Formats: sequence, C-alpha cells, structure tokens
Amino acid sequence: MRRTVDDELDVLCEGLPAVALEGPRAVGKTVTAMQRATTVYRLENETERLIAAADLDRVVSRDPPVLIDEWQRLPASWDQVRQAVDGGAPPGSFLLTGSASGAGLPTHSGAGRIVTLRMRPMSLAERGLCEPVVSLRELLTGSRPDVQGHCDARLEDYASEIVASGFPGIRTRPERLSAALLDSYIDRVVEREFEEFGAVVRKPHLLRRWMAAYAAATSTTASFEKIRDAATGGYGEKPARATAAPYRDVLERLWIIDAVPPWLPTRNRIARLSGPVKHHLADPALAARLLGVEASSLLMAAPSDPLVPKEGALFGALFESLVALSLRTYAQAAGARVAHLRTWSGDHEIDLVIERRDGRIVAVEVKLGKTADDRDVRHLDWLRGQIGDDLIDAIVVTTGNDAYRRADGTGVVPAALLGP
Repeated sequence: MRRTVDDELDVLCEGLPAVALEGPRAVGKTVTAMQRATTVYRLENETERLIAAADLDRVVSRDPPVLIDEWQRLPASWDQVRQAVDGGAPPGSFLLTGSASGAGLPTHSGAGRIVTLRMRPMSLAERGLCEPVVSLRELLTGSRPDVQGHCDARLEDYASEIVASGFPGIRTRPERLSAALLDSYIDRVVEREFEEFGAVVRKPHLLRRWMAAYAAATSTTASFEKIRDAATGGYGEKPARATAAPYRDVLERLWIIDAVPPWLPTRNRIARLSGPVKHHLADPALAARLLGVEASSLLMAAPSDPLVPKEGALFGALFESLVALSLRTYAQAAGARVAHLRTWSGDHEIDLVIERRDGRIVAVEVKLGKTADDRDVRHLDWLRGQIGDDLIDAIVVTTGNDAYRRADGTGVVPAALLGP
C-alpha cells in the first residue's frame, strides 16, 4: 500500500545520500523502506545484528540502497552511515528505520548528513473511507480553493476507525483480534521496551494506570500533575513525581506519545498565549484500548471506570486525535507544521494550527457533528481579527457528508474528504 510518506521518500532519496524513517513500531516503516532497498540488515534479528557489529565497514559498502532496519539496536551503525556520507556516498545510498530516539543512542546527531522523516499510523486518506478531494496543500496556498465533495461515511464509521487503529497489520483484522493485538502492543511497551530502553519499571500496573490517565487526557492540555493524580483511580496508589517523569520521557522517545505543541507565533503577537502541549498518543486506538472502550461504547454509554470521560467527551477527544494524526501526515508532506492555540485564560482555543514556513496559517476546528454553526467558528473569527491576512484559510472538520464553504468563507470539511 502506497503511503503519503512514499512521495516524500521518493524526493529525498533522489537527492540525499541517507534518510532515516522513524516512528512507533508497526506503522509500516520496514515495508515502506524495503520497497527501495537492495541490501537489508534486520537488526532486531540477533544473528544479523552480530554479523553487522563484527564488520560495520562491510555494512555500508554493500550494494545500495542499503537498509539498516531498527538501527537503534546497533547505534554504531548510525555513525558508520554518517561517516560514509562524509566520505562522499551518492544520493539514495542508505535508508535507516528506527522505533526509538533520544539519549543513549548515537553521540552525533547526524545533522546535515542524515535527514529524518517521521512516519505515523495511517491517516484517514490512506484508510480509504472516501476519496479525499479537499487538499491541505491547496488550502495552504492561500488561494481559498473551492471546498466541495460528498462522502457517505457515518458517525459509526469514524468510531470504528478510532478503535481499529492506523497500524496496517492490525486494522484489517476482525475487531476482537485487532483489540487483542493492540493489547499485546501495549504489553510489549510496558513489559519489554521500557527495559530495553534502560528504564526499570518496578510496578507495571502503575505505568499502565499512568498511560490510561494520559489516554483520558487526549486532546486536552491537562497538566502532567493532573494526569499523575488521575492515575490514582480507585487504587489509592499513584506513581511518585520522580517515577512519572521518566514514564513520559521514555514514551516520547518510543514515539508512543505524540503531543501537539503550542503555537507561539513570531510574525504576530497575540497577548497571553499559553504554552502547554495538547496530549495525543501515536494512535487514538491505543488510547481507546487503554481506557477499555469499543466503538459501541463510544456511540452509546460510557464505561463505569471513573477515569474514563463521559462518552460524548471521549468520542469527541478521540475523533480530534484521529484528525490530528491525519493532518500531521498531510502537513508534513506539504512542508508545514501542526500546533494548537490556547490563550492563557482559556477564553480562546483553536484545535489545530497548520503553519507554513513563512508563518502564515490555516486554522482548524474539529467538531463531532455534521455541520458548523456560528458558535463553532467563533474562535476562528476571533483569530482572523487578531492576525488578519496571516490567516490564509480556516476550516471546521466534521463527521458530516458534504464539504462546502459557509457564507463567511470558512470551509466545512468531513474528515474523510480531507487529504494531502
């Protein structure tokens, strides 16, 4: 299956000697990279890792393109590739994939030698609910393109997509099997990957509870102290501050936490902007599994666990997380970045801000509903009054069936119709 990131890879591999494709496990990095590789080293395999470690010069001298899969298993391989690039390796020589980043890996960042490309779980456009006819890249031109199109996706379809996940090898399975695979994914993170990363988890149940509390905070800017306190639940025990901080740190390095940063503009000054991140896991399906919810419980009654928000709030939060995942994929392909806006007082919030390199933006509100009324665009109207022409477009992403522009020019786009 061709992914949005494939177009980016094609361009980078044509002009650069080394590209690293990084992201959480199971997003499809290895399969995507193998489509371009002649020589492959699978470093999760102990035998291949030992062979590579014994003669790193041979690794980088094999027939290109050389793929070093899960390079973090042998950090010296990164430095070996960097040295090969310094030695004049031609474009398209090396591909690296990695499921972890951060401290304890290579001492040299590879800046200027190895370009890193992020790969996320499948976006809605890649899942094929509808033909994505509204292009984010076109919206970012500022030309105010026509917004039109029809999609038959229903609210039930979005609930199903949230719990099915964007992991290619999981989402195609029957619901019961995909749930078991997602549980196994979380088990591996808690029971193996923390330890492999050098972090000791003495009380796995507290880590799971903290992850569930983080999942309950999806699409919010709740403080990490509030998340830690929520992890108490009905158990009467919560992780200590010194314990909870490494949880977050390791989960970020494993690409499991994928928080959206705050928008802090340089071109325009909006008084009293707030700086907390907005919480998201790599895939909203992980949040759903951590909270024990299925598609039916999103659409009907909430679970009895007090940690889980009421069904309307949770469905809306997970739908926003699904939209954020998709928009980050499209924005990366367009050379833009994604943030969120919140004033210090909380009077004004914009769910997602897509910023071009020149600082001009497309503002996005996400609504779990079919249409957008004046209340849904009031923060967009406020932002337009603050920054004027630097707001080049504004849209409300919905669960409706039809894309259109309101009389005030704001686009209303069903989530499945939005694409790169």
